[in-house]
Amino acid sequence: MPFLKYIEMRQISLLLGAVSILLLSACDKNGGASGEKGLDKVTYTVTDEQFPNPERGMYSGTSFSSESGNPISKNALLSGRAENRTLYMLEFWLKDFLESDISEAYLDLIRRNLEVYRSGGAKCILRFGYSNGIKDLSESKWRESGPFDPTEEQTLRHIAQLKPILQEYSDVIFVLQAGFIGCWGEWHYTENFVYQPSSPEDYLPRKHVCDALLDALPTDRQIELRTPKFKMKMYGYTLADTITRAEAHQPTDKARLAGHNDCYLASSSDQGTFNGANEKEYWKAETKYTIMGGETCELSNYCKCDNTLKSMAEQHFTYLNLSYNKEVLRYWQKNECFDEIKTRLGYRLALTEGSFTKKPAAGSAFRVVLKIDNVGFASVMNPRDAELVLTSKDGKVVKTWNVNSDPRFWMPGTTTVIDQTITLPDGLSGEYTLSLNLPEPAEKLRNNPMFSIRLANKNVWDESTGYNKLYTITL
Repeated sequence: MPFLKYIEMRQISLLLGAVSILLLSACDKNGGASGEKGLDKVTYTVTDEQFPNPERGMYSGTSFSSESGNPISKNALLSGRAENRTLYMLEFWLKDFLESDISEAYLDLIRRNLEVYRSGGAKCILRFGYSNGIKDLSESKWRESGPFDPTEEQTLRHIAQLKPILQEYSDVIFVLQAGFIGCWGEWHYTENFVYQPSSPEDYLPRKHVCDALLDALPTDRQIELRTPKFKMKMYGYTLADTITRAEAHQPTDKARLAGHNDCYLASSSDQGTFNGANEKEYWKAETKYTIMGGETCELSNYCKCDNTLKSMAEQHFTYLNLSYNKEVLRYWQKNECFDEIKTRLGYRLALTEGSFTKKPAAGSAFRVVLKIDNVGFASVMNPRDAELVLTSKDGKVVKTWNVNSDPRFWMPGTTTVIDQTITLPDGLSGEYTLSLNLPEPAEKLRNNPMFSIRLANKNVWDESTGYNKLYTITL
């Protein structure tokens, strides 16, 4: 189904037969149509244009295996942005430090990479590991390809070394994958962490690593585990214990443990990702409020477009590997659903309607009512500020107001209504622009428009400021 058609059908359902927003021109005033007396109604045109937005979308990878590597360049990140890419898998392989501390040179390489992300308008899915491949996956031979990880004690020492870096550069870490254990850091083939754990005691070494990572990373960031079983077994959760809205985005272990699926849609169990239907249902519920992403690994009947779109919506997919599996990606392209997948990964926020006080006056109350659809697969996942910004005709900021709504709860498949009354400053006269700004809250990124969220509307985005224009006020 073409993406615009998808939006149109959902709008018709939501608005009970109202005229499709796709036929309305951006920011046209229609005061006579306002449902409320004294308010000027504005309608906005939704677009299916693909454009870069932070913390979502298709990713590509960058990998480092020795301290002599050079960090990714700013130009490489900006080139990726020109292709609507703002996410990168950033992998550091610690194979040289199985029996020693991480060298200062390698730690410096990690820092230099993360510093480039700040200037390049990108964020990373971060993973650390020791073995990036094995010679043979057969049960009889895979052990010959080790060692896959150091001892638990050495692993914990490495995490302690990395903690200051994770704290300092958390603003450009979209999510940290648990990594460290096993081949590819995917917690399967392992020398030192019980290869096939079953008892609570078997899971303890893995839990110690996970606890250390939760401590090392700031509490506003999440950690992804490779399967739902790991969270359930290590922390004693069941399908009845999934995160509630009240628990979501709190600084707790439960709210911070997310998942990644690196064999997505490959089989009924995604090649062992799920051990039964309950685990799949667990992720469907958890991912309303935790990050989900990964990669495909094999073409199967489950990759059919209808099933893929349904599954991504149910599991709230935010990101996907642009490079793997090529056969699956070509299948989606051939069957004309790849563009919709790319467009809907993560959040996709679109204004549909706004209503504003019809006769504004300086020093007086001014009401703002906004309707925002999220037609993506997921919500915004990390902290995100929301503010109304009043600028003068020459672009100077006159006043800002915090919006009384958290973008992390602008849920997929729903319309969020923001209804807020602000007081315009005294002494104003002339023409002013009211905008919605959704900036990154971190101090070093907040004023960089590359890290602000762009709404999926025509004629509202200001690339130079990161503001989304809502309304022109004349005083």
